[in-house]
Amino acid sequence: MKTLKDVKIGETVKVVKLHGEGPVKRRIMDMGITKNVTIFVRKAAPLGDPIEIKVRGYELSLRKADAQMIEVE
Repeated sequence: MKTLKDVKIGETVKVVKLHGEGPVKRRIMDMGITKNVTIFVRKAAPLGDPIEIKVRGYELSLRKADAQMIEVE
């Protein structure tokens, strides 16, 4: 299982499944990250957390703890 946390900078991936429960999963979905959406990993902070992604035409910063809940291919 590959998660968004494992994706290298500059790669584009597709969301397969969202893990997590209740409010956490709802918050990720509210940001526009849903099944079958394409995500481009733009850059990471100097210490690696958070990562900046491009999804649905806008840029978004995501903590690695949240990125680990997003399964990608």
